[in-house]
Amino acid sequence: MAREIRLAAETIRSLAFGSIGAAYTGIGTRFDNPVSIFYVQNMTDKSLMFSLDGVNDHFALPQGGYLLLDVTGNKTNSQGFYIAEGSRLYVKEIDTPTSGSVYLSLFYGTD
Repeated sequence: MAREIRLAAETIRSLAFGSIGAAYTGIGTRFDNPVSIFYVQNMTDKSLMFSLDGVNDHFALPQGGYLLLDVTGNKTNSQGFYIAEGSRLYVKEIDTPTSGSVYLSLFYGTD
């Protein structure tokens, strides 16, 4: 019997430019579910650095840039990779932003 999995979304997380500084700041709350699709947008006017642990630099995004990770494409709930429940995304400035926000959209599979 085929098993169906629905795509569900967590509430979008965001952080305005004025809250982004030289040290890492968390974007919203920790993830409520194991994440299958991870989409972060830098809608500020400057390049920013991102971290999955709040300590180490993991990826940079230019102004207006985005990162889309389909972590578990075409997998079931019991297979594949996920970004762990309880994880959090952090951001800090490369250059000081003066407008805009960072947005984080998270999607997960559910029965």
